[in-house]
Amino acid sequence: MPPKAKFTKEQIISAALKIARSDGINAVTARELGSELGSSSRPIFTVFQSMDEVHHEIRKAAKYIYKNYINKGLSEVKSFKGVGTAYIQFAQKESKLFQLLFMEEIKTMPSSSDVLSVIDENYEEILLSVEKLYNLDKENAYKLYKHLWIYTHGIATLCATKVCVFNEEEISEMITEVCLSILHKMKAGEIK
Repeated sequence: MPPKAKFTKEQIISAALKIARSDGINAVTARELGSELGSSSRPIFTVFQSMDEVHHEIRKAAKYIYKNYINKGLSEVKSFKGVGTAYIQFAQKESKLFQLLFMEEIKTMPSSSDVLSVIDENYEEILLSVEKLYNLDKENAYKLYKHLWIYTHGIATLCATKVCVFNEEEISEMITEVCLSILHKMKAGEIK
C-alpha cells in the first residue's frame, strides 16, 4: 500500500508557485520544494511522479494567473488597450511567471502568422475584441493585434527583466499612440 500523502496536490503546487514567482521555475527543485513545505522532498513524490509533473502544474497555475489579468483587460471599455496594459502589468508584477510563459524558447518556432495563437491561449478572445472595438475584418484585426503585441511584448520584456520601468500613464500614452497610428494607416490604405 502506498504511503499516505502528507501534503495535498494544491499545497505542493502553491509552495512550488511561490518559489517560481520569486526565483523562477528552475529554482523549483525537489529539495527547495521540500524546504518550502517544511519537509523532506519525499512527500512530494507521494503525489507527483516527477518534478516535470510539478513544473507542468506550475505552468498551468501561471496561465491561470495570466488569464485573470487578460480577463480584467478585456472587461475594460477599450478592451484591446486594456489587454495590452494587463499584459505589461503581468510582466511588471509577475516577472518570473511572465518569463516562464513568454520568454522561454519554443521547441517548434511558429511563423509570424501563427505566433499569437501558439503563445497565447486567449488569442481568439483578444482578436474578437479587436474586430468589435475597431470594426475591422479579421485580417486587419489580426494585423493590428500582431503589431501591438510586438510593441507591448517589447515593453513587457523590458519590465520583466528589470531593464526599464514605465508608469501607467507612460504605458497608456505609448499604446494609444502606436494603436492610433496603425489604425490611421489602415484606414488610409497604407497598410495592406
